Amino acid sequence: MTALTHFDAQGQAHMVDVAAKANTHRIAIAAGQIDMLPATLALIQSGTAKKGDVLGIARIAGIQGAKKTSDLIPLCHPLALTRVAMTFEAISADATSPARVFCTATAETVGPTGVEMEALTAVQVALLTIYDMCKAVDRGMTITGVKLLEKHGGKSGSFVA
Repeated sequence: MTALTHFDAQGQAHMVDVAAKANTHRIAIAAGQIDMLPATLALIQSGTAKKGDVLGIARIAGIQGAKKTSDLIPLCHPLALTRVAMTFEAISADATSPARVFCTATAETVGPTGVEMEALTAVQVALLTIYDMCKAVDRGMTITGVKLLEKHGGKSGSFVA
């Protein structure tokens, strides 16, 4: 295990210096889900939610969240993102699982530092947007399982969960 990079030799938090790192194509894929009542999922799928197209708005929110990551997480570098893509999969309830929406975010850049935080932020913001748009009918929704699935590029190479 390597040392934490956001602390200097005196233990003070600092932004990591990436000036000497090579610009490489970097990609990260993150995912998570929001569990809900079957009626809430039906409302989302029908497109009749009072606030509008839930998944369309969540897609835009996720992209915007990725772009704002460095504003939200103090030691993240602002990145020139080359691509952010959001996908959603509606999964009906069954005997063992609640109804849910599974969200995946892919973030890409060409630069000296990775895009894992941008992909993770995109998922969280998209899922929070679904919660916000549907909370009037289902305050018991639960966001779970947000995690990094893959990252590629840079000195440390690839990671696949």
